[in-house]
Amino acid sequence: MTKHTLFICTSCHRSSKEVPEKDHRDGKILFTKITDLSREQSISPEIEIRPIGCLWACERGCVAAISSPEKPTYLIVDLPVDESPAALLELMQLYINKDNGAIPWKQLPQFLQSAIFAQIPPQN
Repeated sequence: MTKHTLFICTSCHRSSKEVPEKDHRDGKILFTKITDLSREQSISPEIEIRPIGCLWACERGCVAAISSPEKPTYLIVDLPVDESPAALLELMQLYINKDNGAIPWKQLPQFLQSAIFAQIPPQN
């Protein structure tokens, strides 16, 4: 079974100019909310949700990325903490269901249509 990974940048912060302690950053809060929602929804075992220290898009936080070895990687930016978890899990299910990982723009959850920042081709 191929793993499809959702990376959540836990150092992102966008809700104020003052950067709080690590546990109170928006990225950490987003990671907690999406892991809680994934448990409630009993998501596919093919999905792995991983925290990552930084995705280098600090001016565009909150930031997430999805990847799988044989599929393109997507970088997703400007994610608000409260609205993003359900949309990201929906995106992950679309990604799993596409053999090549290419998701047509019109099939993206509407909330994410303006949030996809980059699609990076697979290495293979």
